[in-house]
Amino acid sequence: MRVLFVGGTGIISSACARTALEQGIDLYLLHRGKTTRREAPPGAQLIQADIGDRRSVERALGDLTFDAVANFVAFTPDQVERDVALFQNRALQYLFVSSASAYHTPPRRLPITESTPLYNPYWQYSRNKIACEELLLRAYREHEFPITIVRPSHTYDPTLLPMHGGWTVVERMRRGKPVIVHGDGTSLWTLTHHEDFARGFVGLLGNDGALGEAVHITSDEHLTWNQIYEAVGHAAGVEPKLLHLPSEVIAAYDPDFGASLLGDKAHSMVFDNTKIRRLVPGFRAQIPFSEGVRQIIAWYDAASERRVFDPNVDRLFDELVEARRRAMPE
Repeated sequence: MRVLFVGGTGIISSACARTALEQGIDLYLLHRGKTTRREAPPGAQLIQADIGDRRSVERALGDLTFDAVANFVAFTPDQVERDVALFQNRALQYLFVSSASAYHTPPRRLPITESTPLYNPYWQYSRNKIACEELLLRAYREHEFPITIVRPSHTYDPTLLPMHGGWTVVERMRRGKPVIVHGDGTSLWTLTHHEDFARGFVGLLGNDGALGEAVHITSDEHLTWNQIYEAVGHAAGVEPKLLHLPSEVIAAYDPDFGASLLGDKAHSMVFDNTKIRRLVPGFRAQIPFSEGVRQIIAWYDAASERRVFDPNVDRLFDELVEARRRAMPE
């Protein structure tokens, strides 16, 4: 197969690119030529153009056509509308990377399936993804645009810590300072290693059964946020001090942080992966978070410049700790 990735060096797309090449796919990466944290994998053919400039993309692609095109960096309806026009006659399949945060929030029932309604009044990012999906479904129904919608949940690689604040949280743990966990820490969350996601995603490329379908790809491991923070602390060699605050209180102090909680992480999210296993027989997530978090801490500890401590985040957490102390004195 000849496949084009728009992107290819991100957290999700880098693993998908490597897996596609390992499976013998003739892979092209469309990118802007800017330096990124992850290098393009050897064997991929690089096409330099700005996806936001349709004419430059058309010139760069020439007369190339593809069995599948996957866009990992489309977030708004205007970007998706551009892709429909650009790839209508160039691709036998167009894969849109959406988000599991588009599912009804808070969820009415678990586990989440692909038939769960899309509705998220809390987070603009999710509403934009929903609008993109709706546009693509219209293009599929009215113009036979060959779509496949893929909804990752919280997907990580060795460079990404799963909580707001990133390395600053680990540094606080190592300094013996308390870290804030939203709610009571018992809501369930699903973390998926990017290599596991890639095995499912690449199985959808050129897959006729996936045309016109939406499918999520996640791990089957479900952890509480207390367990997630504890796993991070243990990988970092410390016993973390966890303090709990309602997500609404956190949102009052930091609206962006709060939106990511109320619109996503504050609610239990457990997924039924029957559909991806049907479309990609043999798919199964294999990397537990206990292994993945050791990779993360090792990556940060390998180079001091990666361990960026943000004093503004640290100050916010101190304020939240004080708010918790005032609300719930010992």
